[in-house]
Amino acid sequence: MDKLTIPNAPEVHLPIKPLTMQEMHDAATARVSLIAKEFTKGFNFLAHYPKSVTFFGSARVTENNPSYEKARELGKRVVEDLHYSVVCGGGPGIMEAANRGAFEAGGESVGLTIELPDHQVTNKYLTDELELYYFFSRKVCLSFSAEAYVFFPGGLGTLDEFFEIMTLVQTHKIENVPIILVGSDFWKHIDDLFKRELLTDNMIDPADTSLYTICDDVSTIIDIIRNAPIRNGIKFEYTTPSDK
Repeated sequence: MDKLTIPNAPEVHLPIKPLTMQEMHDAATARVSLIAKEFTKGFNFLAHYPKSVTFFGSARVTENNPSYEKARELGKRVVEDLHYSVVCGGGPGIMEAANRGAFEAGGESVGLTIELPDHQVTNKYLTDELELYYFFSRKVCLSFSAEAYVFFPGGLGTLDEFFEIMTLVQTHKIENVPIILVGSDFWKHIDDLFKRELLTDNMIDPADTSLYTICDDVSTIIDIIRNAPIRNGIKFEYTTPSDK
């Protein structure tokens, strides 16, 4: 059989040679150890904040955006009305707004930041911070033991986190925690998709459309969070021979 060629295709030279089985085993072992340590570090960090609300939303939102102002107000009310911590990714945009509101109210303003090739822009309104390396361990920690999840409009990362938490609640992997979607003009399109396409085609159950609440009124959101049960995080301990 003749070798398949693609006309005008650039010649590609891969600089990486295939790993041996031993190298693959060693790499996997090292990575699993790092992941275990990172999860434990994140869980133990969050154990200091037993009552919290996690905020998600676009990092691109600027200070003069209405969503920024609402997230800032809501972060402030979470601290003043509920005495809960505000937890988010610690970056700019909606994350900054929520942290800012909590910080200005004198509360606990927590960021789970991510290590990037350059560096993450960390907002200046954090009272405590933990930097993580893996995106997925950061996402798990952000979904760990919060009393409510508040989603503002955002891009792929926000939608990824929204569907992740929706799936965890729908499959009973975590408790039925309030999932509050702020910005009805944005979220109504997702709601329409669920009801017009997924529900009509029997891809979800009718009860699944009640797993989230679209709400723009800050006082109503505070009442929803106030009436939600308090979740209890678990403290994990992890050591390796090299740690001793």
